[in-house]
This record gives sequence, structure tokens and C-alpha cells, in this order.
Amino acid sequence: MIRIDAVWLSTLPLDMRAGTDTALARVVAVFGAAHPHTAYLFANRRANRMKVLVHDGIGFWLAARRLHKGRFVWPAPDGQAQVNLSRPQLDALVLGLPWSRIGEGGIISVV
Repeated sequence: MIRIDAVWLSTLPLDMRAGTDTALARVVAVFGAAHPHTAYLFANRRANRMKVLVHDGIGFWLAARRLHKGRFVWPAPDGQAQVNLSRPQLDALVLGLPWSRIGEGGIISVV
């Protein structure tokens, strides 16, 4: 439905009360600009909630996801504020799976 060519994850937490304008301001602050057909992912401090801002080329879509048990596998903000993800990694992340273990073509190389 919405074309997504690139996926970027922010390691810096986002207040989940943030709306579209606040999320867009964070995208510009962390990534420098909001590019068309790109998804930007943010989590709260506990990493049990996630927001995704997608620029579809015309406007913005803001989606939210919450895990009732467990946490999303989210990298710590250890100097790197942004991480590029592949589509298979995004698919694993939104399910709460360890996305960092999935390589190109969905191949799991680390257990």
C-alpha cells in the first residue's frame, strides 16, 4: 500500500505522546531530513512501544505498535543515533524478534 524503499531506526528514545509534527521534527534532528518513501522508527525508553513515521512522497503516515509482553530488540544509543535496516529486518523487528541476526535475504547468521 505504501512504498518504502529505506528503513531507518533511531536509537534515541521518543516520547510516545508525540504526534506527527513532533516525530517529523525528531526525524529532521536525527537524520537531517525526511526523504520520500522512507520509514523512520522510534521507541520509548522501555522499548515496549514503537512509532513509525513514513514519508510517502506526498505526506506523512504515523503508526504505533505496542508489545504487551516483552520488548522490541532496540540498540542502545552508544554514540550511533541511527541504524539502517533491511526489509526482512523490519519485518522481524515489528514482531519483536531479534532483527539484528537477520542478514541479506533473511539468512540468520548468528544465534
